[in-house]
Amino acid sequence: MTAGKDSAPASPDPIDNDLEPAAPDLDPTDVAAYLRANPDYLKENPDLLGVLSPPSRWEDTTEEDGGVVDMQVFMLDRIKRESENLRDVAREVVATTRANMSVQTRTHAAVIAMLNADSFESFAHVVRLDLPLLLDVDAAALCFESAVGDETVFESSDIRQVPVGAVDHLLENAECEAKLFEETGDDGTVFGEAAGLIASAAIARLRPSTVTPQGMLALGARHAGTFHPTQGTDLLLFLARVTQHCLDRWLAPTS
Repeated sequence: MTAGKDSAPASPDPIDNDLEPAAPDLDPTDVAAYLRANPDYLKENPDLLGVLSPPSRWEDTTEEDGGVVDMQVFMLDRIKRESENLRDVAREVVATTRANMSVQTRTHAAVIAMLNADSFESFAHVVRLDLPLLLDVDAAALCFESAVGDETVFESSDIRQVPVGAVDHLLENAECEAKLFEETGDDGTVFGEAAGLIASAAIARLRPSTVTPQGMLALGARHAGTFHPTQGTDLLLFLARVTQHCLDRWLAPTS
C-alpha cells in the first residue's frame, strides 16, 4: 500500500549496514571520570591497548637535557606490533582451514561419485567429465602405460594411453607417489584436447595390478600456482587409491 498525500513521509531506516554507527559525542572529562570509577577497565579489555597511544614520561626531553629515552614507549609499541602480527597469523590460519575443509568436502564428493558408478564405462566417464566439476579444476585424466602398437589396453575413449616409462618420467623417480606442478605444460600426452588450457597440474601414481598396468590420475588447472609443492598430497593420494579400487572392481575377471 502507498501513503496518501497527507501522510507523513516514511522515516528513514535507522539501520544502514553500509555505514558504521557514528561514535557518540563524549566529553573527555566523562571518559576520564568513567575510567577513574572503573580502574580495571583496561585490564578487562586489553585489546584497547593495541589502539591507544601510550604517553611518554619525558615528552619535552631534548639532547641538551641528557637525551633520556623512554623505553616504556618502545616496549608498548613492540607489544602493539606483535599483537597485530598475531591477528594477521590468526586470520591466515582461519582462511587456510576453511580452504582445506572445502578441498576435503570436494574430494569426498568426488569419491562418492566414483563409487556410485554402475559400470566401468560409467566410472571412466565420471573421472574425465565429473571430477573437474566436483574438484573445481579444469581437466582430469586417467592414463595408463602401453607399449608401442598396443592400442587395446582399455577400450574406452575416456582413458588415455601413455608410453611405457611416462609415469616415472613425470614423477621423476619410481618411488614418488604424487607430485604437484606449480607451472607446467602438456603436449596432449596427458590431458589430450584440454592440454592447451593446463598451466598447473597434480599427478598421482596408480600402481600396476593384476588387471591394470602402471598409470596415473592427473588433475589440471588453467591458472599457474593452483597446485604447488607446499600443498599436502594426502587427499590426492586418497583419491588415487579409490580410483585403483574401482578399477580393480570393474576390471577383475568374472568367474
